[in-house]
Amino acid sequence: MEIRSFGAPRQAALEAKLADAARAYEHDRYGEALAVLREIARAVPGVPSVRELYGLAFYRVGRWKEALRELRAFVELTGSVDQNPVIADCERALGHHGRVEELWSELRRAGAGSDVLAEGRLVMAGSLADRGRVSDAIALLEPAATRPVRRPLDRHLRQWYALADLYERSGDIPRARELFRRVVDADAELSDAAIRLAGLR
Repeated sequence: MEIRSFGAPRQAALEAKLADAARAYEHDRYGEALAVLREIARAVPGVPSVRELYGLAFYRVGRWKEALRELRAFVELTGSVDQNPVIADCERALGHHGRVEELWSELRRAGAGSDVLAEGRLVMAGSLADRGRVSDAIALLEPAATRPVRRPLDRHLRQWYALADLYERSGDIPRARELFRRVVDADAELSDAAIRLAGLR
């Protein structure tokens, strides 16, 4: 683990606690994870994986400012853009839509991977929709969400769902129905897509 490379006191104990925090996070026990990570972050503030997990745990409980503090520290330590979508979603939750746009532009320039780009696109589309720019949000998602996919991955389903929601909001029920149907056909257990589809008239 990264902690070992920092030569911190009680490194074995801290590594064990970090593993405990990661398990708690994976099982949606975010409060438990936060309590453990608080101690670790104080002891080894320069360990990127600690700041990243701490920020993600804050994000999961809706503590946007704390999440931003930790994830910005992660970015400063690593230069990574992998958490840009989460950072952007925190900014969106705080109403900082200009920052969302900046982070989306940075993500595209950085040549991020497909999953990270898809998440960033979803956040940017949500930010546009928050401001009543539903047609712009649709235009952003349409190219990626409407191209044929033989074996859809989670990122495809999430974009289909988001675009279906935007179509419904814009009054384009046939397109909304088509995309919700694609989501249900690919994974009937995902979110409430089946309920949304049944509710369309």
